[in-house]
Amino acid sequence: MNARVEKILMVRLSSIGDIVLTTPVLREVAVFFPDAVIDYCTKPAFRSLLDGNPHIRALHTIDDPPSERYDLVIDLQNNIRSARLIRSIDHERVVKYRKSTWKKLLLARTGMDITGPYRSVVDRYRGSLDGFGVKADGKGCELFPSDADRIFAESATGAGVPLLAVCPGAKHFTKRYPAEKFASILALLFRAMPLKVVILGGKEDSDTAAGIMAALPPEFRPYVADLAGKTTFLQSAAVLGRSDAVLTNDTGLMHIASAFGKKIFLLFGSSVPAFGFLPYRVPFELFEVRGLRCRPCSHIGRSSCRKGHFRCMNDLKEGWIAASILKYFNRREP
Repeated sequence: MNARVEKILMVRLSSIGDIVLTTPVLREVAVFFPDAVIDYCTKPAFRSLLDGNPHIRALHTIDDPPSERYDLVIDLQNNIRSARLIRSIDHERVVKYRKSTWKKLLLARTGMDITGPYRSVVDRYRGSLDGFGVKADGKGCELFPSDADRIFAESATGAGVPLLAVCPGAKHFTKRYPAEKFASILALLFRAMPLKVVILGGKEDSDTAAGIMAALPPEFRPYVADLAGKTTFLQSAAVLGRSDAVLTNDTGLMHIASAFGKKIFLLFGSSVPAFGFLPYRVPFELFEVRGLRCRPCSHIGRSSCRKGHFRCMNDLKEGWIAASILKYFNRREP
């Protein structure tokens, strides 16, 4: 079957984390079909995430789709928009990511969990290729910052003390740990050890980053670089690549950090592991409020806490999180 597949198109339109999580499968497909060329189609906003990827011949966007014929299209989005795109492309065969959205909805709406043993979304992506026999290679996600991105990261972070990257954003409110609680964690860490902190995120996270800075005691602010809204995807990736650990919500930057094998301290509010989006093949510690009956309240997140108490985040105690981070840094000391 390999010999017949010479041109492949992979489709994942959004979003940051989902696209990063396709990169292991992209690499595995490239190994399984060594004589094939692979193109990739996504939304324009996310195209740069795949810049420099050696497994991709050409990057396309949904606004400027490819015009050639493909032997195989791998649809890892599997929605109405990706289906419409694929219908416009000449192709021999399509395989689609088999979603389990109904199981997530059942869990969020009734509390009934029939998702079974944990299975990463990466493994579910790969499952769309079961008919070919593509195998997991045991490696994680990957991104490819340029030399210019790495130079930027070096100038933005410096050296000499441990570097903690903080990613306080998330698209939905119920996935965002409060800014003042992030500030409390950082204050506890600064009082315990020399530390440099960099805050990362998009423009939409600038207010949250500013809230962290405002809540942080003034004597610690010089040791924090607020880069939220000031970097490209791959500049952020390069900064994460230089970090010693990452404190993050359930957000795309968490998956970017996983592409560099970083220790991740992960805060789950309305998110739960059953959804399949834990860090892929990297060490992590998960902080979540177990046994909360209203959690998860949604399979994607909400704009507000429907109960009004926001316990899924407010009950994550700053001292618990800071102690875990401090313990990790102390273990790393020679």
